[in-house]
Amino acid sequence: MINLINVTTKQNYIVSSQQIQHEVVRKSIHILIAFVPLFASIDMVATMALLAGGTILYTYAEKLRLEGRRFVFVTDITLLAIRDRDRGKLVLGPITLSLGAMLSLLLYPEPASFIAIYALAFGDGFASLVGTVWGRIRIPFTGGKTVIGTLAGFVAVYIVTVNYIGSVRFALIIALTASLLELLPTRDADNLIIPVGTGLVASKLGSLLF
Repeated sequence: MINLINVTTKQNYIVSSQQIQHEVVRKSIHILIAFVPLFASIDMVATMALLAGGTILYTYAEKLRLEGRRFVFVTDITLLAIRDRDRGKLVLGPITLSLGAMLSLLLYPEPASFIAIYALAFGDGFASLVGTVWGRIRIPFTGGKTVIGTLAGFVAVYIVTVNYIGSVRFALIIALTASLLELLPTRDADNLIIPVGTGLVASKLGSLLF
């Protein structure tokens, strides 16, 4: 009986470790979207073309993966980051991530567009990563989001925003907006909802601040 308990505990630990590893890889890639504002400030057209091209390339790589074929290193990275729920189907995360950044740049002027992308990169990124590793208390009706994950996302967006625009009051509003949007049980659609919603609030605040 004791051996059975030990085996079960060990199996749960292995599963948990694998989940954390996948989440670390996935969110490390996710946070790289924070470089988009830098590229956009240098050349907006080239940045949009890069995002669009990357989306098309990734979609093609996913088509090959689902057919049992491999596309250079893209398939390998996808398999390292894939969640159990996404196995055997198209992984939408990178596609919606890229589209979220593109929509931010298309819909809102700078700095609202950049704030929206930072909220996507750091808010959603840290909320998911911290929630997966340390989250214990789950928030009802959010699809499994945790209290500590949400707090981590809030703090991340606040720090980035207050350093970017220099206003504590508006940084708090933007961080709260991003956190509330992140709580919605929308799965990969949060990559669209968070930047579009946060960018909208930031742009409305723009008439008072920017």
